[in-house]
Amino acid sequence: MLDGNAVRSVDRAASLLIALGESEGEAGVTELARRLGLHKSTASRLLATLQKRGLVQQDDDSGKYRLGLAVVRLGGHAEKTLDLRSIAMSELEGVARSVKETTTIGVLEGDSVVTIAWSDASGMGHDRTGRNLPLHATAPGKVLLSNRPEREVIRLSKIGFTPYTSHTIVRVDLLLEELARVRKRGFATAFGEHEPTVNAVAVPVYDQRSSVVAALEVRASGNRIQPSRIPELVEKIRDVASVITERIGGVVASD
Repeated sequence: MLDGNAVRSVDRAASLLIALGESEGEAGVTELARRLGLHKSTASRLLATLQKRGLVQQDDDSGKYRLGLAVVRLGGHAEKTLDLRSIAMSELEGVARSVKETTTIGVLEGDSVVTIAWSDASGMGHDRTGRNLPLHATAPGKVLLSNRPEREVIRLSKIGFTPYTSHTIVRVDLLLEELARVRKRGFATAFGEHEPTVNAVAVPVYDQRSSVVAALEVRASGNRIQPSRIPELVEKIRDVASVITERIGGVVASD
């Protein structure tokens, strides 16, 4: 069993790592000690120990500290082991019951969006897991595509946008305008653009770099999701997306 001093030292060391991460650069011993309420000698001793393990690095010129490569490697391992589907599942089930509609979460896979988890209010609906859907004609696809460089959209346009319905956006200039609206308002809609009788709304889930890593969607037949219902649905799924973002260690992008 660890004694109280050992536990306190671990807590202080962890606090130093977190404080360095929040500094978004380098920080000196005095600054870190002041922020955490530590004696300068204590902070210096802990930083020296962390440096030996490669968890922090000290600049030779300024003497300030920054996070080390060991933290970067650990972060990469953590990112790979996070199971977005299992993390999101309980949240999907909750929002599906709340709005009484099917909810999905999708991620980018090549030039399409793949559904990795779904739920509906009854649990008896059609399983959409593993289904690949077009980026240009679905709400999750637009959310994911809105985070990609414009050249990616142009590249896809040269391959050709399939006109699934009369509402599908197939002109690259119109799609770029639509993606700009998605970025500005923080959500995407698709009204009969992929399936004539299905409407949907989706919001982003972010990773630790504030990049869009997934899209959370509510979908239903057209008569169940009308434009007047969008504000209510966006509010509910945006709250859920924030929870999922936090649970995977992500950071919501600032306006």
